[in-house]
Amino acid sequence: MATNYNRVVNFGAGPSALPVSVLEEASKGLLNFQNTGIGIAEISHRSKEFTAFVANLEVLIRTQLDVPSTHRILFTQGGGSGQFSAVVLNMLARYRLLHPECTAADTVTDYVVTGSWSKKAAEEARRLGGGTVNVVVDGRTFSEGGKAFDSIPAHDAYKFSEDPALVYYCENETVDGVEFSHEDSSPASFPFHLLPKGGLVPLVADYSSSFMCRPIPHLADHAIIYAGAQKNIGPAGLTILIVREDCIVDVDAAAKLGATPVPITLSYKTLADSGSLYNTPSVLAMYISGLVLERMQKHGGLKHYEETNRRKAGKVYSVLKEGEAKGVLRRKVKEGSGSWMNVVFEIVGPDAEKRFLEGAEERGMKGLKGHRSVGGIRVSLYNAVTEAEVDQLVEYIKDFILQ
Repeated sequence: MATNYNRVVNFGAGPSALPVSVLEEASKGLLNFQNTGIGIAEISHRSKEFTAFVANLEVLIRTQLDVPSTHRILFTQGGGSGQFSAVVLNMLARYRLLHPECTAADTVTDYVVTGSWSKKAAEEARRLGGGTVNVVVDGRTFSEGGKAFDSIPAHDAYKFSEDPALVYYCENETVDGVEFSHEDSSPASFPFHLLPKGGLVPLVADYSSSFMCRPIPHLADHAIIYAGAQKNIGPAGLTILIVREDCIVDVDAAAKLGATPVPITLSYKTLADSGSLYNTPSVLAMYISGLVLERMQKHGGLKHYEETNRRKAGKVYSVLKEGEAKGVLRRKVKEGSGSWMNVVFEIVGPDAEKRFLEGAEERGMKGLKGHRSVGGIRVSLYNAVTEAEVDQLVEYIKDFILQ
């Protein structure tokens, strides 16, 4: 098989770059999946070959992330935005079963708003109703103009409710380049120690753009962790859920008590009872994700990727400091709150951004333009982006600084 595909370096925020070796293997599976004579995009999702593949996909995630037996791993569709709704409905159903005497007026959901995606999640919770949305903290209030998400707030700014139906945060904000530190001692870490005490905390985390890039802190303390696959492990179409057993509830029983009815395909119990095969899943996305996870395991698992991703991010932030010192670049996120996966900055000067993007494309680097809502430059450093490719970008930025 030819190895020159005229591929460029893809620094796009998603769908993300995928390893060439995985794409080559997937192309074989498109024609003939596991010697069945049927391509993966054509095979029945209830065939013994595919159901075995799904079971192994779960094992690969559980093993590499060290997911405890208290949590189920489920697969669905709809991306992170689909979970904005599913999380609310399932957790409100759980809360109503635990507190049948409570009405919607008595119910509170807590949202930690640190960027565009957690802001959208809170807006969806308000739209669905079923309770009061308490904004635990809004990162914008700590920016200079009060409008930008440019840092993780200090721990003393958080105001959690006493008994919320859920506590929601987004670990890495893809648009704004803000991320919680994984070091508990950091002021930019998530304040796990401030969460309501007593019972099983209904903590929900959106890990869409950092899933499988490094271990998840306090994983066992979460009620739900979810992620779209299209950043670090696969193509768009697959959403991965890690759900604590007590959050897989009878949503119909909750509805009889007054909770909002949950569409059957959004119910975690439906997914769990059917082994994530209630209806036809994203078969091809699951297949490619499985190939990526197998490759990750062979390369040393999350320890290897954590070390590599730390170096990659460090190199980019280092050259940004050089650019700031020269007055050519301007970071958009405060020190200590920057994302490993999505590094955002601005190019200073008239038409400078245009020149930067054109120069990058001439050198075979694409996907660097920032999100349309915030502009600037965004460098996405997902797992499939190699350290050598990051070095190529860093050298270009150094040359641009000196122009």
